Amino acid sequence: MGLGCAGPTDETAAPGPAATTARPSAPDCAPLETREPNVPDQQPTFAGQRRACAAPASPAFDVTVVARGLDKPWAVEPLPGGDLLVTEKPGRLRIVTASGELGAPLQGVPKVDADGQGGLLDVALSPEFERNRTIFWSYAEPRQGGNGTSVARGVLSQDRTRVESVRVIFRTQPTYDGDKHFGSRLAFGPDGMLYVTLGERSDAPMRPQAQQFTSHLGKVLRLTPDGAAAPDNPFGEKEGALPGIWSLGHRNVQAAAFDDQGRLWVVEHGTKGGDELNLVESGKNYGWPLVAFGEEYSSNPIEGAVTTREGFVDPVYYWDPVIAPSGAQFYTGSAFPGWRGNLFTGALKDKLLVRLVIENGKVTGEEHLLKDRGQRIRDVRQGPDGFLYVTTDESNGEVWRLSPKK
Repeated sequence: MGLGCAGPTDETAAPGPAATTARPSAPDCAPLETREPNVPDQQPTFAGQRRACAAPASPAFDVTVVARGLDKPWAVEPLPGGDLLVTEKPGRLRIVTASGELGAPLQGVPKVDADGQGGLLDVALSPEFERNRTIFWSYAEPRQGGNGTSVARGVLSQDRTRVESVRVIFRTQPTYDGDKHFGSRLAFGPDGMLYVTLGERSDAPMRPQAQQFTSHLGKVLRLTPDGAAAPDNPFGEKEGALPGIWSLGHRNVQAAAFDDQGRLWVVEHGTKGGDELNLVESGKNYGWPLVAFGEEYSSNPIEGAVTTREGFVDPVYYWDPVIAPSGAQFYTGSAFPGWRGNLFTGALKDKLLVRLVIENGKVTGEEHLLKDRGQRIRDVRQGPDGFLYVTTDESNGEVWRLSPKK
């Protein structure tokens, strides 16, 4: 759980003291990760929860730099026909053509608070985009007394120069004067609902709100495309609970994707030694800040936390040392048949693209790609062509296309 900017969090930042458990049996293979753990005394709760086997190597592929000169591109969303929507953290939303031409910033995007980890964040197409040309985006919204993650929707004009009929459909509460842990990814589920991931704002006084039903912070929300709470959400009848909450106990989710079974998976920035992969289910509690792997970036234990506790969901997988994850995509295309069903996530700290093999709900293999390019990877999405598109979190950021080797 965490976000992605410079600073001590490294788009990561804070899990729990070491509740040591019996060491699970080691996998019958050489793990891909061989570095010293951030927190050597902490052990996985079950075998295979960290340090998976090295996955069989991917087939050869080409990396094409589609575009350069972007300022901290945060998200890429492929459009029908091969062009791309790209957000830039300072507040610009652009169309990048399939040939790599950078369009002018689209007009109509609301002002953002780009301090720290804030700015213009994710972008997603309506499931009915080809009919209604509607797009959704999340951003750190400047407000009286601070800021907060908000979600807006608008219609891409026919000439593709602006967004029209812009409405802010959701505003995270409470407002807070801080610059970290805004989340936030947007993902439409097979049910047509919009799932929104939110950070708990990082600072110690705010962390407990990840466990409070009266706050949106540290939650995954399930909303209608108009921003209302989905009518059958799990806490809709709970007294005092905000009705949009789908799950709670998250730290800072910057990666979210649905698999081919319609299940939502998130990859969360953790503290030092606690980045997590979670399978998110309705009404479940994922622990933060009461249950977490890792330690504070000061190297102190996370006050009051243990690594596992009854009534809380254990992560499917975690990284120690951390990778600082951002962006996620389950591969479903035909360009790389061997990748089908694999989960990809960017790694800001380690400057690579992670490929996870998941079988029967467990990670059975891990591969690290693009490490030789030495850039912080912020997002990864699959295009209609079956290729993967990647953004790099750099002041001279790039968009890459991964396609089969010619």
